[in-house]
Amino acid sequence: MSMKNIPLSVLDLVPIGEGFSISDAMRNSTKLAQAVEQFGYERYWIAEHHNFINIASAATSVLLSHIGANTKKIRIGSGGIMLPNHAPLVIAEQFGTLESLYPNRIDLGLGRAPGTDQRTAMALRKDKNDGSDFPLMLNHLQYYLSNEGGPKAIKAVPGYGLEIPIWLLGSSTFSAKLAAQKGLPFAFASHFAPDLMEDAIKEYKENFQASKQLQEPYIIICINAICASTQEEAEYLATTELQKFLYMYRGENRLVAKPTNNMDSLWKDWEKEGILKKLRESIWGTPEYIKEKLESLIERTGANEIMINSWIHDPNKRIHSYELISKIWGL
Repeated sequence: MSMKNIPLSVLDLVPIGEGFSISDAMRNSTKLAQAVEQFGYERYWIAEHHNFINIASAATSVLLSHIGANTKKIRIGSGGIMLPNHAPLVIAEQFGTLESLYPNRIDLGLGRAPGTDQRTAMALRKDKNDGSDFPLMLNHLQYYLSNEGGPKAIKAVPGYGLEIPIWLLGSSTFSAKLAAQKGLPFAFASHFAPDLMEDAIKEYKENFQASKQLQEPYIIICINAICASTQEEAEYLATTELQKFLYMYRGENRLVAKPTNNMDSLWKDWEKEGILKKLRESIWGTPEYIKEKLESLIERTGANEIMINSWIHDPNKRIHSYELISKIWGL
């Protein structure tokens, strides 16, 4: 597969920046989805998070419905739905509804983390589900989306028989192994957890078993990237991402920060070291620099697709970043 044929996609957490309302964040993300559709990106996914004052994507499927209504052809989906927060039947119905509204455009990406803190996880879940029965929940979900059940079976209406593509998301080897066993495509979260990237890819490829959905292994690597016409501007815009992780490290719930000219006045040396290590797969720079770094990432990982998340405070600069990347990549 030549680099030219490697698709690029978008992950969006529907960020709520300083100076913006929640409604603004949703409008900004809708505009982003419309823009990246025009630029030729493969898919646009949003992620389920809860109790973050800077992320507006808690009701993931509701927002996806709005995005679907305001776009025409780009694939849309979850990156991901945190399955242990929900009854599998409910997710089958929600995504069955999306697939019925926007046929052949829906991806159901699933994670097993809560997408939040422990207290909020307890508030979300009726039981003490820690994600350990994720494989069983996945089986149930696949069953509800299939035609397997007889006339008396519980059916997801809408949903049954739609065979919506399911993706497993992970930041460790657990989901990589499960995706391999089930013959499902796998998306790895290098944008916040690069430590186990090589191990997870190896685990997935070595153990992959073909399924009805997928004949060969298929891997998406997700990274943070920020593109601007100069290196200086890209690095300046990236201070928003650095602040996002700094405040998360400190357990401070803050709106997505404006960029700053002086990160060193904000963090301590040990914080800087830890955050830069965590964000070592992030790419910030000119279009040429981004292209070179993406090519090297694909060579290192054998990725079939790259998904890009951008923590950029200014919504127009965020769109422009995706536009510059799409042009240099020849989308």
